[in-house]
Amino acid sequence: MMSGKYTSIDDQQLQGSVPAVPDPPPVTVKFTDSNLKTFPPSETQGKITGGSRPPRDADDSFSKPVSGSDEPQQQGGWLHTFTVAAYKPYFDIDSSDVLERINDSLFPFRGTFNEKTATNPDLYGPFWICTTLIFVAASIGTFVTYLAHKLKDKEWNYDINLVTWSAGLFYGYVTVVPLCLYVILKYFSAPASLVQLFCLYGYSLFVFYSSNVYVRCATGDI
Repeated sequence: MMSGKYTSIDDQQLQGSVPAVPDPPPVTVKFTDSNLKTFPPSETQGKITGGSRPPRDADDSFSKPVSGSDEPQQQGGWLHTFTVAAYKPYFDIDSSDVLERINDSLFPFRGTFNEKTATNPDLYGPFWICTTLIFVAASIGTFVTYLAHKLKDKEWNYDINLVTWSAGLFYGYVTVVPLCLYVILKYFSAPASLVQLFCLYGYSLFVFYSSNVYVRCATGDI
């Protein structure tokens, strides 16, 4: 039906003129099994996890010391114990620390000596305490025997064996006794540090400086 310039459409033709479009069926996507490995790997190797390691094909030219450089090459295994660098940390100590540890060793019941040497034991103090005590014991023994012979108008001869006997006694005490104690503690699965035992027995020799004078005088008939 036409009226002027407009065309009228019957209501019967408007209803259902556009057919309804049905929803498309859902699309199913299937993935094949992948051969990719998870990164980083779950297992750990040593102290460094596998995820933090560099690739095997990475260039490690910067991680190795250059020949002729100032950086020393560290030796691994038991050969490292025969190098000076292995014992350098145990001699890195000041004189004030040695005097403080000597003072603490004279009062063992305080417990301060074990606290200071548990994390930072040294061998500098025990070595010089033991070495000095050897010459002190030999010199005091020689001087006492000299006075004893002079007071009795007897002939006196110097005995060099005092030095060798003192060295064997004190060096043997400060090395053999801690080593045996370390083996016993390890046998019973007790926590022990060999260097700390050397440090403990080395500083304990300081008390023999004063007692050595009394013993030599008592045995020298003065």
